Amino acid sequence: MALYLRRATKLTNTIRTTTLLLRSSNTQTRNISHFLLSHNQLTPRSQNLTPFCSFDFLRDSRRGFAKGKKSKDDSGGSTMELAPDIGPSVKASAASQMDAAIVALSRELAKLRTGRASAGMLDHIIVETDGVKMQLNHLAVVSVVDSKTLSVNPYDTNTLKALESAIISSPLGLNPKVDGQRLIAPIPPLTKEHMQAMCKVVAKSSEDVKQSIRRARQKVVSNISDFTFIVDEALKCPVLNAKSLLMEEGSPSYGLDVRNMALDTIKKAGSSFPKDEAKRFEKEIDELTKKFVKSADELCKAKEKEITQG
Repeated sequence: MALYLRRATKLTNTIRTTTLLLRSSNTQTRNISHFLLSHNQLTPRSQNLTPFCSFDFLRDSRRGFAKGKKSKDDSGGSTMELAPDIGPSVKASAASQMDAAIVALSRELAKLRTGRASAGMLDHIIVETDGVKMQLNHLAVVSVVDSKTLSVNPYDTNTLKALESAIISSPLGLNPKVDGQRLIAPIPPLTKEHMQAMCKVVAKSSEDVKQSIRRARQKVVSNISDFTFIVDEALKCPVLNAKSLLMEEGSPSYGLDVRNMALDTIKKAGSSFPKDEAKRFEKEIDELTKKFVKSADELCKAKEKEITQG
């Protein structure tokens, strides 16, 4: 009896929590369970979850992707609708991946020494002090004395020697000197050979980041065509991430099963992404791709100029 009471209490709490979550979830996450049920994709046991595990990106008719307009071939029959707010979500995901590539490029370029002093050129150096490894900018403030000199001021003067050793050991080719409670690091001029080598590194970094940006574009475009992205976005809602709702007893992979059932149901229903909407979507992603590729080019050109002109 005690066991049944505990189960009843747990179910009551789950229903109460889920009701609150459903009130705050967006319209994209409300009705797919009914769609799955109508296509006999949910088992009798999993039907108990239908009030909670739900989406709203599938409907009885279909609208345009980017503008929410009807497509020309929309007959209104048994086709499905993509929620109008999917477009911004998809573009935001692509932009996030592309932006991460640009951030990584900026970090890599900052590691390359030029003939001009820069406060951020030492940030990536790892310093070991008292058996702990930390980035230099967590241990000291680096400032520019003039175009050819850096000053390194430690938060704790006991780390001065460790900072000096780390800078000397770095591939930047600097030779700092202790000046009271700080380090002074002169920036030697670059040789012609060093400039050429650095420019090659910049060119390679530029090509690598452009490939990363294009891969992000290809991934988003290909996934939207088979609804993978849409289903995965819907599965991010708090309700569907709740283990008590997604996981049947003895079935730890139930959350994955829900995703697979949704994808299988869409495919069996014979749905596909409308061609006119797919082209419009691809054009928007292409514009986004060009924007980030241009950003990468500008960063690399600025770095090459900094290297060659000092």
